[in-house]
Amino acid sequence: MIQRAVLLSLLLASVAAGQTRRVVAISHRGEHLHHPENTIPAFEEAIKLGADFIEVDVQTTADGKLVLSHDGTVNRRTNGEGKVSEMTFEQLEALDAGIKSGPEFAGTRIPTFDQVLELARGNIGVYVDVKNASAKDLVSHIDGHGMTDHVVIYCGLALAKQIQALNPKLKVMPESNSVEHSKVLVEQLHPKVIAFSARDFTPEIIAVVKDARAEIYVDRMGITDAPEGWQSAIDAGADGIQSDRPGPLVEYLRLKGYK
Repeated sequence: MIQRAVLLSLLLASVAAGQTRRVVAISHRGEHLHHPENTIPAFEEAIKLGADFIEVDVQTTADGKLVLSHDGTVNRRTNGEGKVSEMTFEQLEALDAGIKSGPEFAGTRIPTFDQVLELARGNIGVYVDVKNASAKDLVSHIDGHGMTDHVVIYCGLALAKQIQALNPKLKVMPESNSVEHSKVLVEQLHPKVIAFSARDFTPEIIAVVKDARAEIYVDRMGITDAPEGWQSAIDAGADGIQSDRPGPLVEYLRLKGYK
């Protein structure tokens, strides 16, 4: 009888622990498998699916406007050609960023960072992947939309320091690629969250980050973007998973009590 009571207590404790641990779902470039990546339709769909963050790639135009584009050129995803950094916002705004995803998305425009921050406010967090933008511009836009507490900023050490100097409340999220580098990041930035790709998601590096009490956001794409890959990441210590399949990921996290 006592043994059964002990087992029941352990089971209840295990269930409670599972319910209290939270793992966030990060929608890579929005829901981009069925919508044009880095566009408003992709982000709206990610919100509908229940993702916790949308990942956005920020670039700066020739006239200083912050816009979204994963690539340094517009060639792959629009009906135009050219480097984002050498084009004005007016030139970019004239491009069709949806037609290559299907006729139903014809006329979709490259969004500005401001538009996305406004869409996200009160609806979803923003995982900012800095491709080409200054610390000053990033901080002013994020703070200006009241999103300071709802973003993480993926960037290198130097830019992270600049951002922290302007607003220490913002969560910078450097990527760890070795034990030694992780220790430097922890010592110099004291980050609340650190990013991991598949290649650096190793027990030794994870231990350094966990010892620093920082959260871990890890990529799960390709063959690992499935329940087995998600669970292995969670078991290894992930607090957030970036996925190309936000819908199934959200469903899985809910089913397992992580969301």
